[in-house]
Amino acid sequence: MNFWQKLFSTEKQTTNDTPTMVPENRAATPQATPWHGVGFVMGCKTDIGRQREQNQDSIYTFESFVESSVGEDPFGIFVVADGMGGYQKGDIASNLAARTAGAYMVRHVYLPYLTEDHSASQLPLTEALQNAVHLANDAVVQQTPEGGTTLTMAVIMGRQAYLAHVGDSRAYLYHQGKLQQITQDHSLVARLVELGQATAEEAQTHPQRNVLYRAVGQTDSLEVETYLQAIPAEGFLLLCSDGLWGMVPDPQMTDILNAAPSPQAAANALIEAANANGGDDNISVIIVGIG
Repeated sequence: MNFWQKLFSTEKQTTNDTPTMVPENRAATPQATPWHGVGFVMGCKTDIGRQREQNQDSIYTFESFVESSVGEDPFGIFVVADGMGGYQKGDIASNLAARTAGAYMVRHVYLPYLTEDHSASQLPLTEALQNAVHLANDAVVQQTPEGGTTLTMAVIMGRQAYLAHVGDSRAYLYHQGKLQQITQDHSLVARLVELGQATAEEAQTHPQRNVLYRAVGQTDSLEVETYLQAIPAEGFLLLCSDGLWGMVPDPQMTDILNAAPSPQAAANALIEAANANGGDDNISVIIVGIG
C-alpha cells in the first residue's frame, strides 16, 4: 500500500508539479512523449474549431510524481470544461469553474499531504470532488449568472481515477486498443436514448442534441455524478468536450489512438479529425496515463 492509499484508506480502493491552464482559444501543445515512460504520460490540446468565433472550452492539468525507495506516488488533477452562455460568458464560466475546482483539490487534498498535515486530509475523495464542483458552481452562479459550463474532472492517485462529472463532456478509458465511455451525458437526447425513446443513431442528428438538463452555473442546487475507475497497466484516461466526440465517432477515435506514436500526437490527431469532419464546436482533449 503506497502513501496515497494509506492516506485515503477510507476509499475503496522528485516532486514535479506542473499546473497548466488553457483558457479561450490558446492550445496546449506540450512536447510529445511516447505512450510509456516514468510518471505521468500525457497529451492535451484545445482548439477553437472551424465554426466558432471564440473558444469557450478550458482545460486544466496538475501533475505530481514522487519516486523513492518505498515506491512511486503519482497524483494528478485533470479538468475539461465546455462553457456556454453566449459571447464572453461561456469562456469565463469554464475558466472559472476549472480553476475553482482544481484549486479546491490542490488545497484540500494535495497540499495537506505535502505538508504532512494528514489530519486535514481525511475527507473521502468522492466528497472532496463533490465539494470542488459545488464550489465551482457557486462561483459561476455568483460571478457569471448568464453563463454555464460542463465540468468533467479526474483526480488520479496511484492507479485509481476518481471522477466528478456534470454535463456532456466525457471521460473514456483507453486500454488494449479499445475505447470505453465511463461517464453518462447529462443531455436531453442521452435521456431519450436511456428511456428507449430514441436510438443512438437518431441522437446523432437530433435537433436538441446540445440541450443539457444539468450544468455548472445553472442552478444553486447541483447534483454531481462521481465515478471510480481503475487505470490498468498501459491504460489511459481520455477527457474531452463534445466538440470531439460529437464530430469523431468512437471507432474513428479508437483508430487514431491505436495509430498515434504518443499521447500528444494522439491529441493533435483527434483534433485534426474533428476539424476535418466539420469542426462545428470548440474541441478539447486530455489523454493521460501512468508510466
